[in-house]
Amino acid sequence: MQKIRLIAMGRLTEAPLRASAELYQKRLSRFCSLSVAEPKPEPLPADPSPAEIERALGKEGARILDEIPPRAAAVALCVEGKSMTSPAFAAWLDRTFSAGAGEICFLIGSSHGLSPEVKARADLRLSLSAMTFPHELFRVMLLEQLYRAYEINTGGKYHK
Repeated sequence: MQKIRLIAMGRLTEAPLRASAELYQKRLSRFCSLSVAEPKPEPLPADPSPAEIERALGKEGARILDEIPPRAAAVALCVEGKSMTSPAFAAWLDRTFSAGAGEICFLIGSSHGLSPEVKARADLRLSLSAMTFPHELFRVMLLEQLYRAYEINTGGKYHK
């Protein structure tokens, strides 16, 4: 069974978003083995300086990198990443596993993003949208797109 690991800074705290994430995780269990790691975000003051943000991203980046298995493919979710249609994303997922990736890790940073070190480790930088979304909602959106990709790849009726 294909292995997907979601590495997202922080826990889901909003009950409706937690329920939505659990729904897609349950749906995905038909297609892959999904694990979730939630490293703790670095605390920052209410109005952090750029230096404080950079320092926090460095510490968070180290936590994220520690969660990525050595031979896993890594996908950094960032606004400057590549945009794809849902069918193109499904094809990428299929090609990546077919090429021998034992696991694909999707990396979601804190509200300030991902460190340069995490982005450098990524095999793909992916953008789901040029818009900005709440961190917790974004996780649900990614899980939905993963589910959609598996439905596309298996000829399911979910994707229209």
